[in-house]
Amino acid sequence: MCVLLGFLFLILIYLKPFSPIRGFAARSGAPPEAAEFNGTLYASCRMKPSTKLAEGLPKVYGQVLFKQAFPTGPLHMMISLKGFPTVGHQQRAIHIHQYGDLSNGCDSTGGHYNPLGVDHPGHPGDFGNFVPHDGRIWAQKSERATLSGRLSVLGRAVVVHEKEDDLGLGGDAGSLLHGNSGRRLACCIIGISSDKLWNKAVRQPRRN
Repeated sequence: MCVLLGFLFLILIYLKPFSPIRGFAARSGAPPEAAEFNGTLYASCRMKPSTKLAEGLPKVYGQVLFKQAFPTGPLHMMISLKGFPTVGHQQRAIHIHQYGDLSNGCDSTGGHYNPLGVDHPGHPGDFGNFVPHDGRIWAQKSERATLSGRLSVLGRAVVVHEKEDDLGLGGDAGSLLHGNSGRRLACCIIGISSDKLWNKAVRQPRRN
């Protein structure tokens, strides 16, 4: 009797309904979220001030959102940040750093994510400079980073810096490592998400 029940159980396993999401993931090597959202991966990063932020530096909050057609589509990015001074137009550098480790504030995120061992600004997370308006940064652009494969930026950190990135033109070793962008104001860890945050952000009017 036990043998018969075991045999029937195996038959039920093999006959259970086929899942399109599971089938797509199995064929393509994609995470199930790619099939769930029509072959597109979404990720988000909730920006908060560094717990090691020096007194007098701006406290930056907001989010960075990502969207990419799996597996090799361009990576679209949307940045919405607030907390910068409302006077002046100091450019702020934003980069992806190697570690999703916030145990010592933004200081524990390591250096720039540089999987190919090239000079700055050739790293996949070298996003460049952004100018705040009325204390806010809003930007939408495409980048050469990726959410999939061996160079995926999932689990790594986005860091907002105190200063402008010199884009590797500073003439010293630091310029080729990090663009002499100064202290780390705020950071967050990139995690896979649904499409809800992206779609909500697209519908909202720009604030600057």
